[in-house]
Amino acid sequence: MNTFSERLRAEIEYSGLLQKEVAYRAGIKKRALDMYLGAQGSMPPADVAVRLAKVLNVTVEYLVTGSNAALPSMRKFSRMETDIASLSGEIFAAIETLVHKIAEERRGKSAE
Repeated sequence: MNTFSERLRAEIEYSGLLQKEVAYRAGIKKRALDMYLGAQGSMPPADVAVRLAKVLNVTVEYLVTGSNAALPSMRKFSRMETDIASLSGEIFAAIETLVHKIAEERRGKSAE
């Protein structure tokens, strides 16, 4: 994927959102999004690029340049966040406690 529009299109598809949902969540008109996705590949203003990146859980750097080493891990955490949000409060609390205990243990081991 070489262009902004190609990366934007791929991220919209990956997100599972409809284009009109992405436009709404980013606070832009669907026609504007169509321009960014079109063959001419118009580049949005910086504030719009930031909002699109936020909606799609990617960085602006990735959308604009195609480079971002953190992208796979961002996706992983985004999926986890969605899955965790669907859990009951009791299960969520248990997972949260477990994660904190593991992190504390690791910090203790790295200090040794």
